[in-house]
Amino acid sequence: MSLTTRVGVEEWVGKKPDGGLGAMSGSCKLCKDSIDPSIVRELEQKGCALVPVPEQVREEEKLLSMKACQQYALPEFIENLVLLDTGPVKLMTPFFPLEQLRKIPGMERARYEDPIAGGKGNSMRYFGFANCTPELQAIGPVDNLFCAGEKAGAMVGHTEAIVTGSLAGHNAVRKAIGEKLLRYPDELAVGDFVNHVIEEMKKEEGRQYKYTFSGSIYFKRMVQKNLYTTNVEEIKKRVHDANLKDIFNTKLV
Repeated sequence: MSLTTRVGVEEWVGKKPDGGLGAMSGSCKLCKDSIDPSIVRELEQKGCALVPVPEQVREEEKLLSMKACQQYALPEFIENLVLLDTGPVKLMTPFFPLEQLRKIPGMERARYEDPIAGGKGNSMRYFGFANCTPELQAIGPVDNLFCAGEKAGAMVGHTEAIVTGSLAGHNAVRKAIGEKLLRYPDELAVGDFVNHVIEEMKKEEGRQYKYTFSGSIYFKRMVQKNLYTTNVEEIKKRVHDANLKDIFNTKLV
């Protein structure tokens, strides 16, 4: 039950190509003081570490089929524990049975921090995409409801949540004061991303995939359309040319 369905907005469920519903979150956290000090040192020096997974404890099918983040569904993430230093130790897999995790050298005393049940499962996602316009306005009997992040579609990640949340919140204010809603232009990566995903969510096959700036099918599209760049000055010029400089710093009321 969700607010969008309560007010009559159509919702869709994400489906995998094999017909399975939704997806499981792609990472969990380990307590840093529970893993081998040599691994912790490498993490804190490099920000990441790879810990080889012995053949007998690999769970290839589970990693490939359940991860929300398609860009990580690779053999390298099966053959190794991929660890990131985010304060705790971020383990890039949806879950890993604790009894098997502790068979990996350096992980003999491992404990999960989040989710506590990281040995059995993780949060489930992609069960309620709301039918929205590119302005992230929900389509239905009400006209004052705006959606962002994974509520607006299969848009995975923190950056994607910021990009859509900023637009949805901004347009909610515009709607309240009677101004025209803002739409990100296709000439910006954020615009192509939001407008493309919103369109794909209206297709059953489009809801089989996850979209993110950090990899997988959308990153390939971004590169093909020459929207990907790390040149900050080029990005500023694109925003200026789109007449959107300081758009979110402009006081509306």
